[in-house]
Amino acid sequence: MSIFQINTNSTATNALYNINQTSNSLSTSIQRLSTGLRINSAADDPSGLIEAKQFQAQITGINQAISNSQDAINYSKTADGALNEVNNLLNTARGLAVAASNTGDLSSSQVAADNNQLQSIISSINTIAGTTEYGTKHLLDGSSGVTAGLTNGANVSSVSLSGSIGGTAIAANAAATITVTTAATKATSTLSVAALTAGTLAGPDQFTLNGVSFNTSASNTVQDALNAFNQASGQTGVTATLTGGSVVLTSVKYGANAKINFTDSTGKLNAGSATSAGVNAIATLAVGTATSTLTGGSGTNDGLTLSDTSGNTVVLTGAGNAVVGGQAAAQVSVGTAQFQIGGNVGQTTTLSIGNFNAGALGTGAVAGANLGNIDLSNSTDASNALQVIDQSISQVTSARGSIGSFQSNILQPNLDSLNVASQNLSSSLSNIQDTNVAAEITNYTQLQILQSAGLSVLAQANAAPQSVLKLLP
Repeated sequence: MSIFQINTNSTATNALYNINQTSNSLSTSIQRLSTGLRINSAADDPSGLIEAKQFQAQITGINQAISNSQDAINYSKTADGALNEVNNLLNTARGLAVAASNTGDLSSSQVAADNNQLQSIISSINTIAGTTEYGTKHLLDGSSGVTAGLTNGANVSSVSLSGSIGGTAIAANAAATITVTTAATKATSTLSVAALTAGTLAGPDQFTLNGVSFNTSASNTVQDALNAFNQASGQTGVTATLTGGSVVLTSVKYGANAKINFTDSTGKLNAGSATSAGVNAIATLAVGTATSTLTGGSGTNDGLTLSDTSGNTVVLTGAGNAVVGGQAAAQVSVGTAQFQIGGNVGQTTTLSIGNFNAGALGTGAVAGANLGNIDLSNSTDASNALQVIDQSISQVTSARGSIGSFQSNILQPNLDSLNVASQNLSSSLSNIQDTNVAAEITNYTQLQILQSAGLSVLAQANAAPQSVLKLLP
């Protein structure tokens, strides 16, 4: 039985509800098609969103590990390429040693020429060992992978070493010590006009502190002015205190870059201007027998951040900023470079290259001899030189073998594995969050038809109450 009503059109209300539902679904479908993502907010699929974000984090780590592994390969290739040149030089040197041993038919001038050529080869090997770098990392001077572990955190907050101290490569594990010869100071200025805590400034005034202006009135006290200075210390880098009846300005940081420039327009606190600067710390860094002078305040650093021309940096704490000798700073470990080749904590590998300066090659073949001190002056020296060179060749080729094994047996398989993992995880992520375009287009088309049908039905439902008018006389 039909019920004819005017005030409440249930049919139209139901049609409108269904149209709204269809419109919401259509909006979601349009968003998925326009972004290409099935999950655009947590409401779309809460558990799917959690899983997708976890996959994204893992993929990001793996992709960076791929880049790290490729960098490690390039690092080792750089070292191997330089050692190949050392190999070639050693082969030439061996030929000279063999030739110099043939004293029966060589003149003294020929022996001298061979010896001069040998010394040139030794110099070239030293040059290669000292200048082969990957970025700023020296590879063949024994400093590859130099690390410094803090042993005195109370006095030293950080130590960063470049691998060379005072022009000498760090080639052995040793303790690093700091001897502060000049302690850093803060900039301080005692204003010339004595002031009482409760005293007023007795008139308006304008102060400028490191470029920041402060205005006071006759009713302001000296303490009011100090409070204003201290509230702006983040801008000025200066704090103010009342000490012995005088206003004392002190820089927040240490060193020559910490300055005070103060002016007083009417002389309420200071007659004229007050300027001062701090002092940078100076210290001696020692690692083993190698030493270097470090100074603070380089660039924009404060006076407690000390560095030298070799790129070594030590940051003192306030407690360590005192003129004392031989403060323990860090334990230095050398010769091992660490690479992060996985996307998670602990997935690292190391490569030890060693020292290939002439003085470090050929040791053990002849007592007291190394590649750096051989010559070809006579048959005995030539014989000794030949043994030292053979030992040097053995050391270099052994190191190259280790580097090659590191590339082919550790880095390359890891790189291949990471690439496969990245592809598979990306595929899994796509299954979770990407839109199935074909299915979504089908759904979108269906929703469009439903929306059109719903609007048509709503129009008819809105027109239905008009039929009641026919019952009126």
